[in-house]
Amino acid sequence: MSEHAAEPEPKSGFRLPSAYTILFALIVLAAIATWIIPAGTYDLNAEGEPVPGTYHEVEQKPARILVDSLTAPINGMYGIEDATGNINYYNSGSLFGAIDVALFILVIGGFLGVTMKTGAIQAGIGTLVRRLEGRERWMIPALMVVFALGGTSYGMAEESLAFYALVITVLIAAGYDALTGAAVVLLGCGIGTLGSTINPFATGIASGFAGVSISDGLPGRVVILLVGLAIGIFFVLRYADRVKADPSRSVVHDMREENEARFKSESEGGAIELTGTHKLILIVFALAFGVMMYGVIPWEDMGVPLPTWWWWFPEMTGSFLLFAIIIGLIARMGEGELTGTFVDGARDLLGVALIIGIARGITVIMNNGEITDTVLHWCELALGDVGESTFAIVMFLLFLPLSFLIPSSSGLATVAMPIMAPLASFVNVPEQLVVTAYQSASGVMNLFIPTSAVVMGGLAIARVPYDRYLRWVWPLLLALSVLCIVVLGVGAALS
Repeated sequence: MSEHAAEPEPKSGFRLPSAYTILFALIVLAAIATWIIPAGTYDLNAEGEPVPGTYHEVEQKPARILVDSLTAPINGMYGIEDATGNINYYNSGSLFGAIDVALFILVIGGFLGVTMKTGAIQAGIGTLVRRLEGRERWMIPALMVVFALGGTSYGMAEESLAFYALVITVLIAAGYDALTGAAVVLLGCGIGTLGSTINPFATGIASGFAGVSISDGLPGRVVILLVGLAIGIFFVLRYADRVKADPSRSVVHDMREENEARFKSESEGGAIELTGTHKLILIVFALAFGVMMYGVIPWEDMGVPLPTWWWWFPEMTGSFLLFAIIIGLIARMGEGELTGTFVDGARDLLGVALIIGIARGITVIMNNGEITDTVLHWCELALGDVGESTFAIVMFLLFLPLSFLIPSSSGLATVAMPIMAPLASFVNVPEQLVVTAYQSASGVMNLFIPTSAVVMGGLAIARVPYDRYLRWVWPLLLALSVLCIVVLGVGAALS
């Protein structure tokens, strides 16, 4: 799951605050800003969207800095602003706060917890590794595709840490190095998340707060996924071939003997066999995401003669709950084991749900103080008469530093979308392009930022120094950034 709220423990030196601390600090700053930034509003059209050129100042409504800062996350969850009853959640997805999104996250956690407990995903990847033995070069693209599917569908991230030792061991035995193995997992999952198609943690939440369907903007995200994955596979394969031909060209050549001894010892032990039950669970697991995708697509509006279910977060939550139960029954889990495993999985994502509430609190403070429209107006003036393509590219570039500051993809979506999405209508750009700009920028940053527990944890398992990884991966990061900019620019021009 593409969440990086927790940071690894550094050995020494400065440590960035957690996402929780950063977001709460932003709530306090937003409360202070209501005393400084002029209050103002836009006139709204029939769809509840701001009408460009209609901004006007209103009476100042400063926040109670201590009280409102503490209650804002709670009010944000329920969709209750404050005693004034001011509700101004236009274009922010849910009119009843973030509780629907938070519950969705918890149920997804339970669903993934039950699936992982069955061992089906672990057995599937382990079987693939064994079947490709002797053809290890083909293992690189095959596994990167598998991990990318996990990234694009449900934001596979922390779960991937379990596979580093296995993949690295096999590739070292085949004549490659530890970095090659780490890159297969880290870049496979990361590029999949960068090109999220139906990832509920990135695309789903951002689309909800932007007021669009998760299916909107899908073609552009598919292009980023496929082309980005092809670039990533080529990049890793070229390095792997170079290392196999000349081991001295390895980024971690000086650690070769130690790594070979370590991963050989770690590889000893039994592997999970892929059974018929596992295969059925993997089919049902994939079906769960397929059903979610079908449910949110407005077939009727697209002129497609298929029943439209008009699903959103409540229906998607119920669907994943049902599929969790089905997978538990297929695995022959008892009632106690199934419910316990589901609760444990939901507990793993409790921090993510809390992040959404805290992040939503920033919107509550800004809306209550009626400074959201003022910030929107300033952005409108700053952008001026930029074209559609320039706007999309500026959004991508703006989300890069924001992704470093707030590495939680859910938190960033909750904070940014209520402000950024309405900007799109000012320059006639679809809101889904803002969603794509956000998720692609977040995806690029989370391939290397030190606040990502997945990046630092994966490199620690592989024993690859962070500075060496940065020097090795930067050309790929540049290529992926250019790809995202091109897709966004073309998408905006064609909109």
